[in-house]
Amino acid sequence: MGLKMSEILLIMGVLLLLFGASRLPQLGSSLGSAIRNFKRGFGGEGESAADEKKPQTGTLASSTTVEPGTSAKSPSHPG
Repeated sequence: MGLKMSEILLIMGVLLLLFGASRLPQLGSSLGSAIRNFKRGFGGEGESAADEKKPQTGTLASSTTVEPGTSAKSPSHPG
């Protein structure tokens, strides 16, 4: 019970409409890194030393704190 070629093309067409052609490679890359991290979390199966040394792209900063002495400016509201 696998997917037929017409079903795969339909799914790819829907993905293209939803995300656009420019975001599909980015989506695939983030999905691949998520699967690698998931496997690494469950024992590191399928990992090699070359994967460990690759630079990570598109990651968020780990620090979200505000340092003491700095103030965040909020937009002024008329009124």
